[in-house]
Amino acid sequence: MPQTKTMTINMGPQHPSTHGVLRLVLELDGEVVVKVTPHIGYLHTGMEKIMESKRYQQALTVTDRFDYLAPMSNNLAFVLSVEKLLGIEVPSRAKIIRVLFAELTRIKSHLVALGTMALEIGAQSVFLYCFREREKILDLYEMVSGARMMSSYFRVGGLMADLPEGFDHAVQQILREFPHRFDEYEDLLTRNPLWLQRLKGIGIIKAEDAIDWGLSGPNLRACGVPWDLRESHPYSGYEQFDFTIALGQAGDSYDRYVVRVFEMRQSLKIAEQALKEMPGGPVNIDNPKVVPSPKHVVRKSMEALIHHFLLYSHGFDVPPGEAYVPVEGPKGEMGFYVVSDGTNKPWRVKLRPPSLVNIQVLPSMIEGHMIADVIAIIGSIDFVMGEADR
Repeated sequence: MPQTKTMTINMGPQHPSTHGVLRLVLELDGEVVVKVTPHIGYLHTGMEKIMESKRYQQALTVTDRFDYLAPMSNNLAFVLSVEKLLGIEVPSRAKIIRVLFAELTRIKSHLVALGTMALEIGAQSVFLYCFREREKILDLYEMVSGARMMSSYFRVGGLMADLPEGFDHAVQQILREFPHRFDEYEDLLTRNPLWLQRLKGIGIIKAEDAIDWGLSGPNLRACGVPWDLRESHPYSGYEQFDFTIALGQAGDSYDRYVVRVFEMRQSLKIAEQALKEMPGGPVNIDNPKVVPSPKHVVRKSMEALIHHFLLYSHGFDVPPGEAYVPVEGPKGEMGFYVVSDGTNKPWRVKLRPPSLVNIQVLPSMIEGHMIADVIAIIGSIDFVMGEADR
């Protein structure tokens, strides 16, 4: 009897379309992929162990580096877990600012996902347009923190600083411009016959399989599962906001694209509400043992000066216990499981990374498709290897 001979090839870890140093070992029967084996670990940096060797304030700066396309989402997940251990609640203004930046970060991350996905399939203009809009949000990062990517703007007990002068105007400009930009993306892609041919019916995953794999975020909602932590388990004041959960039906690459575009529009809606309902007041708790006192107070008060010195030389001790507060990150559920032994450093830090889960499901989505479809499926899943490898 005739025997079918397959060929095994490597895609990555240097392939530009694997979204980082991911290696896929593909077994091919002609141009059909019959088996996929993901290999990760090329970007492993031991960031979780690094955090365990740092004081809580220092560990926060490491969180920016996991999903480096959504640093403030990482910040939020970590500070919420630590604040739960400390038993503190930040002021209302800090909560709303956190929500505002969490949604701007979601848009920023989705812009990279959409732009790179379009580039890999051949729509080069969309890539340039998405990064044009992303720059506007990076400008806001720089405005509030001085850094365009690794901002560490959210802090335990509140924020690094209050919003600067001119910030409202900059956000309003984004709220006016971005809906037209999203329309532009959809005019180019949504009904484009080539786009439909490359994505419709490609990389399908059923709802029950997605749940079994642990998928979350846009990839799960594209399967028709209405699961969004902002609604099911509200945090940081999300219960105050009105928004619609984006849902797909087929669970294919096209639905994942549609869901992300819809989510960006909803994030603008939340950001507009946050800006409109922004309360006044402080952005940090009044506790000099956790949050440094303002400079003008430190200059006049010996007690405040002592607390300031202790805070930056020793940090703050966190009561023994464990906490996990998940947030709805751009790529799915993410959260830091933090265990405290009562000292100024976390005893254990473990990230729940959506990117790792997204990579795990690749074989079941790719096998049976053509090798050209591999790129489209990878782009539709959206992951960052810094978060998967850690």
